[in-house]
This record gives sequence, C-alpha cells and structure tokens, in this order.
Amino acid sequence: MEWTGEALLIGARRHGEASLIVEAMVVGRGRCLGMVRGGRSPRLAATMQPGNTVQLTWRARLEDHLGTFTVELLQARAAELIADRKRLYLAQTICEHLHLLPERDPHDRLLAMALGLIDHAPDAAALARFELALLEDLGFGLDLERCAATGAATDLTHVSPKTGRAVSRTAAEPYKDRLLKLPSFLFERGNASPDDLKDALRLTGHFLDMHFWSARRRDPPATREPLIDLLTQH
Repeated sequence: MEWTGEALLIGARRHGEASLIVEAMVVGRGRCLGMVRGGRSPRLAATMQPGNTVQLTWRARLEDHLGTFTVELLQARAAELIADRKRLYLAQTICEHLHLLPERDPHDRLLAMALGLIDHAPDAAALARFELALLEDLGFGLDLERCAATGAATDLTHVSPKTGRAVSRTAAEPYKDRLLKLPSFLFERGNASPDDLKDALRLTGHFLDMHFWSARRRDPPATREPLIDLLTQH
C-alpha cells in the first residue's frame, strides 16, 4: 500500500542506530507514524525537525502496519523557530497538543490552525482558540452558547469547571470563587487584556488537564506555561 501527502512534522524518536520513527500531521489523513530509514543521517537531520512541512510518501505491505516514510522538505522552519523563543515555545506546545489526537483520523481544521499559529507572530488569543478547537475535536468541547442555570445567551462570564458549560453573570455571582472566568473575546470581537488572555488559557488548560494530562498521567507541555508568561506580559 502507498500514499503521498503534505504534512507537518510534530515529532521523531530514535529507532535502531540510524533510523527514526516520525510522527506527522498529514493533510486529509491526520496523525500518522512511519519509519524513516537513515533519518538520523547528516543529510536528513535538518529536514527531520518538528515544525517543518514535508511531502511524505508512506509505504507498507498492509494498512495497519507502521510502514516507512520517504521525505521531501517543502518548508523549513526550524532555524527561524530557534531564533525566536516565543515562536519556538509556541511550535513545541502546538506539536505536543497534536500528539493527543488519535492516529489516522483527519483533523484538517486543526492542522490549518496550527500552521497559522506557527507561521505568524505568536498570539495568545489564537492559542486559546486553538485549544478550544482541540478540545472540541477530541470530543470534550465546551458549551459556551447558553447559561447552564438560566438558559440565557448573553452576559456569559464564567464556566463550570466540572461540566464545561457557561454561566451568566447573575447566576455565577454566588459561586464565583468556584468557577472559571470566561473572557468575552472568545466569542465576541474585541481586544483582550493580558488578564483576559491568562483567564482564557487557564480555562482551556483546566479541561486539557482534566481530560488528558492528569487523566493519562502525563505532564502538560513543558513550554506551555513559559509561553503563556511571554505572551501575556503587560
């Protein structure tokens, strides 16, 4: 079996003395793994960096086999990312997030959002929206349309940390210390303050932790908190 597709490299690990097991988000195919023979060679070292866009050709005898990749570099980003700490941390965080997706399940919207984040100036608001979209695609989307208590569709200011449902200002008042803040920029046009950005990323981080990091006994991306600090400085 064989297919070819454009992909964002999101990870690689050693396999034997000279090869790599490569993980990539492939257009139309989702998160795919394959072995690259000689992937640790000097000739391929610069190509096999997470954050690069490549053309992959996958071959295997059966569909459920790991298979092998041949790789052609389309867009090199590694040198640019290393030169910009914010972009580097952002790219590393995004790649770690994409590891949460199931294998061979297309998520082209998330891939497009990831590439947009990596290729533009680091943006905390865009990162929060990406994490909301990630939760939705993983089946744990937040319900931010109406108040869980009153059904109101306006003046939504908080989110229940247990259910992920929005709560209006009036209904939230007696329980504010137990609820997560819901910054209005997530569903309305407008500027976001540094505190709004922190609240948005605290919100998404809470549900990523609840459903994935703590649930799977794994650590959150090591770059995420330093990145938030860099992106939300006053």
